[in-house]
Amino acid sequence: MKSKFFRERYRFPEVHINFSSIFTNWFYMGLLKGSGSFVRFSVLGELPENTLDFIANRIAAFSFQDIDDTYDEYSIGWVSVLNMFDSQFKFASYAAGDYITLTMRIDERKVSPAILKKVIQKEEERVRLEKQLPKLSRSMKVEIKERVSVDLMRKAIPIPSIFELCWSLSDATLLFFSTNKKIHAVLEDFFKDSFGMLIRQQIPYTTAENLVDEEQLAALERISADIFV
Repeated sequence: MKSKFFRERYRFPEVHINFSSIFTNWFYMGLLKGSGSFVRFSVLGELPENTLDFIANRIAAFSFQDIDDTYDEYSIGWVSVLNMFDSQFKFASYAAGDYITLTMRIDERKVSPAILKKVIQKEEERVRLEKQLPKLSRSMKVEIKERVSVDLMRKAIPIPSIFELCWSLSDATLLFFSTNKKIHAVLEDFFKDSFGMLIRQQIPYTTAENLVDEEQLAALERISADIFV
């Protein structure tokens, strides 16, 4: 019984649920295809009176910028939940009643360390033979490494990653459909940059504060922390 309570207590923020059976008439987003896991965040701060206009302007300012035809190594921005190539939301609105649905897209150029090492060694050998040197100097090796790294990075195709979210404006609650801790940190920073608001991951205690009445809340405040093993 204790182990069951322990699991429920400490794994509550990450929920596994079948969305198709609940949001039958909602958007056909990627998060509705089958089942998924999400983490619940509280959105801290006040939105201006012209909420939708404010959100629209901020989404446009932080929409995703493609780097396929550039030498940039990293790009992050908002795109449609229906189409990761739609950063202007031409084919679907991000607003659904009281909800804002967005996808945070991250494109990053990466080069395999093994490939990088191989190409560097190959170029070092080519230069050594060309210059007829028994051994390359340290400065020459550094120059070759930097040149090869830049060249390979420019040739690398950006790898996309997408992460969906659903933001309830009335409840000031955000569901983020990834349990990756590193991505949570990225979301927190990017959400603050985009909307000037902080988000805080909910735990069972903070979730309960929004569910109980005043009498139960007083009892909740008297609860002390304990460890169940």
